[in-house]
Amino acid sequence: MANIKEVVALNSIYASGAMTVAKFTVGLLTGSLGLLSEGLHSLLDLGATVMTYMAVRVSDKPADDKHHYGHGKIESVAALAETGLLFLTSIWVAYEAIHRLITKDTSVEVTWWAIAVIVVSIIIDFYRARALTKVAKETKSQALEADALHFSSDILSSSVVLVGLIFVYLGWPQGDSIASLGVAIFVCKAGWDLGKRTVETLIDSAPEGISERIESIASQVPSVIRTNRVRARPAGSVLFIDLDISVSRTLSHERISQTKDMILELIKSDMPEAEVTLSISAIALDNETIHEKVNIIARNMHLPVHHITVHQIEDTIAVGFDLEVDGEKSLKEAHDIATQLEASIRKEIGEVVEVETHIEPLQNKELKGFDVNQDEYEDVAKIIAGSAKLFPIIQNVHDIRIRRTEFGLIVIFHCVIDEDMSVESAHEAIDSLERHIRKHCPAAYRVIGHAEPQTH
Repeated sequence: MANIKEVVALNSIYASGAMTVAKFTVGLLTGSLGLLSEGLHSLLDLGATVMTYMAVRVSDKPADDKHHYGHGKIESVAALAETGLLFLTSIWVAYEAIHRLITKDTSVEVTWWAIAVIVVSIIIDFYRARALTKVAKETKSQALEADALHFSSDILSSSVVLVGLIFVYLGWPQGDSIASLGVAIFVCKAGWDLGKRTVETLIDSAPEGISERIESIASQVPSVIRTNRVRARPAGSVLFIDLDISVSRTLSHERISQTKDMILELIKSDMPEAEVTLSISAIALDNETIHEKVNIIARNMHLPVHHITVHQIEDTIAVGFDLEVDGEKSLKEAHDIATQLEASIRKEIGEVVEVETHIEPLQNKELKGFDVNQDEYEDVAKIIAGSAKLFPIIQNVHDIRIRRTEFGLIVIFHCVIDEDMSVESAHEAIDSLERHIRKHCPAAYRVIGHAEPQTH
């Protein structure tokens, strides 16, 4: 992409240089102020294209320790310098035209080569403007856009000069000076438009409608609650975006990460030139349940909790849960951890809440084990089968696995339960079966039952 920008800018230098020499030569030979003003205009274009070439070579350099946002704004600086040259040239042309009109010093010789230079200039300007505009759009280059504007303005200004020469040929010599005034006015207008856009870029003005556009993209992601801030600043071919959104704090870290990836992908798809810095704030919602609040508080404290129960007693809310703590910690250390968690829950929900914690040992290391021998396997399998008969809703006990570890046996089995059975009823049945197995198999350290739905 950088090579394309450099090639099109270099071609513009050749074109501007050739037209500058031709217009000045013919203007001096014919005495046409219109042609001389066009020569100055082309000289300006030559200087501008040289600046453009240098700017595009520098602007695509990557960010470094000194330029954290890259070097894209060098193009805006070059465009601003071009704007200054446009105004200076226009002032000189306007002054000379008015002077000639007042003094009636309008000795202009109209020749075929003067007409030819103007016509060839219009053709060259047309093709250069089209090539520059195409590459400027593809690369988002402000410097190339400014260069394209120069060549586009040349087409109209050259046409005005051509009309002025025709008026001179028809016997109205003031037409040349009036044409040069038209060129000056048009160049000033083009310079004003270019300068306005350039200054807006240099002072970090956000592109029109960009905030609404980004907010609309972010709102397409279901987990986004609101957009807190959108900031955007163009720098060369890159649009830097700073976006801050809010999501529910009940979302898991994985879901938040997915939300971030979705937003970045949508923005990049809509605006390939964007470089996005995305911040996500997790906030509490009014519809959070107490279960969710307890889970969030425990998660933020990196504490595993389960079996959360909540019940209302008149004006008091009672909360109970199981807290898993490293089994090697002392009871005092575990109690201190539980106390901190309970205090955080009261602070969040209110002092009217009663919090009771059941402390359990946390299995925080992997157990090494091996499958038991066939005789031991059959003994335990008989206990499982006999126990299962006591619970009619549990059917087809299968896929039994029995492993020995340093703490005892780990027993795993699958079973089938009616698919219409509630989770609560199914869990109660499985839990009762697990307890019965442990009671009749003292060597069992853990019994894990997995229920599968039985279709009708």
